[in-house]
Amino acid sequence: MAKIQKRVFLKVGIAALLVAGCAAESVSLKKPDPLAKGTTETVFAPTLPSAGTSSETLVRQALARIDAIDRAGPTLQSVLSVNPDALEIAKALDAERAEGNLRGPIHGIPVLLKDNIESKDNLPTTAGSWALIDNKNGRDAPLSASLRKNGAVILGKSNLSQWANFRSEDSVSGWSSVRGQVRNPHSLNRSPCGSSSGSGAAVASGIVAAAIGTETNGSIICPSAMNGIVGFKPTVGVISQELIVPISSTQDTAGPMTLTVTGAAMMMDALTENDGSYVSTLGTVDPGETRIGVLNFAKGSNPGVHANFQAALDDLEEKGFSLVEIEEWEPGEGFWKASYDVLKYEFKATLNEYLASTTGAVKTRSLAELIEFNKNDPREMAVFTQSIFEASEALGGLTTEEYKTGLAMVLKATRENGIDKMMSDNNVDFLMAPSTAPTFLIDHIYGDSYPGGTGAGWVAAIAGYPHITVPMGTHKGLPTGLSFMSTAGADKQVVAMGYAFEQASGELRVKPDFRPSLEQAENGKMLGGND
Repeated sequence: MAKIQKRVFLKVGIAALLVAGCAAESVSLKKPDPLAKGTTETVFAPTLPSAGTSSETLVRQALARIDAIDRAGPTLQSVLSVNPDALEIAKALDAERAEGNLRGPIHGIPVLLKDNIESKDNLPTTAGSWALIDNKNGRDAPLSASLRKNGAVILGKSNLSQWANFRSEDSVSGWSSVRGQVRNPHSLNRSPCGSSSGSGAAVASGIVAAAIGTETNGSIICPSAMNGIVGFKPTVGVISQELIVPISSTQDTAGPMTLTVTGAAMMMDALTENDGSYVSTLGTVDPGETRIGVLNFAKGSNPGVHANFQAALDDLEEKGFSLVEIEEWEPGEGFWKASYDVLKYEFKATLNEYLASTTGAVKTRSLAELIEFNKNDPREMAVFTQSIFEASEALGGLTTEEYKTGLAMVLKATRENGIDKMMSDNNVDFLMAPSTAPTFLIDHIYGDSYPGGTGAGWVAAIAGYPHITVPMGTHKGLPTGLSFMSTAGADKQVVAMGYAFEQASGELRVKPDFRPSLEQAENGKMLGGND
């Protein structure tokens, strides 16, 4: 790994997560006209908290933003449900602070959880489905317990691609039957990507400074990149998967989605106690001792992405990083079918186990029963089918030879013959590529039109290795992201490398302007032509 220089980091204090991500600005909490969709009167970001800002104030501001831009105004629909006890929790944390008791740097910070993560608050965990609308189990996922212990206010649950985008092959990212379609705040007719759609849109639009997403393959990285924020997918196992509605036992992980890399590091410190400090590792990557493999085969074809990627390479070279071009890599014959089949096998097994553990109020106790529920509920089938559910149900268990052979194949392809081999053969400490292409249009007729060919995050996802995306500028007003990946367990180093780029580039995050479309400005005037 890259040589680490020793450096002392000061501990951050009250509301530092917001401080890390926002410049000071005054805001209006005036409730907007709910019919005034697309206006800018409701566009604002969190204020910069002073040393005396209370958690209650932060929560009230976040709730006002939900009213102003999520339920009304641009109608982002990024927040699925709000914790009815959030204000009382904030007041209790303020009382602790008044007594001189601080739980940590995120004490009093409002945070959203993706709605496939359980918390013991008075909120269901729905995965975006009416089948789980009564799924209140009174239990914290380990990550929820860690955030609570460190003083976070669980503000509510963020909307998501239903069942974490593993229900249909013609799915629409960001749509759930419970809350509807999440919209990208940079262009409201475009996708927020999935499946952590609401988490990405809520952070990008300033509703909260931090949210938790989950990823099986791209579900933290893509919505972070397409909404223009930082997203970190840890090594699988660094954060417990327990009490998170599952897809894959070998690929699933939760991770932070934040305004800045510092915010992501702070969240990881709260999520991974006794695992060393992510914040203290920031700023320790030595450019003169660090070699980065540039995955040219993952650049894609978008000219704006190419221009931003070249600018990123120039910034890193100027700082003294050594760049090594990697032109080709293929996972091998039969890889794609095997990798997809592995997910379907694991989904059936892990979802059945999860459903069986839920409260008796949940009537769908297996994938087979869930399929039947969907067939009889028009809300569930309003936009797309359940082809993945049905294909998964048709498979056998995890003792099936096809599953065991396929799993061994895809892990070897992405680990030993993939990331590890590319790093070893080229003597590099990290791999980098554009995260993804700019976002695509929301389409409830034909489904997602995801632009393939850009990014290699799927390699890290299937390998279970760490991956961070950091804003890399825009193309036609749409965000692009830059990815860094490395081998298993190099989580702190990957976050530190993301921070090094953020510092080298001058932070390229841009605030969304809530345009109705790329062609239509916020005032309704059409762009281009003779106007």
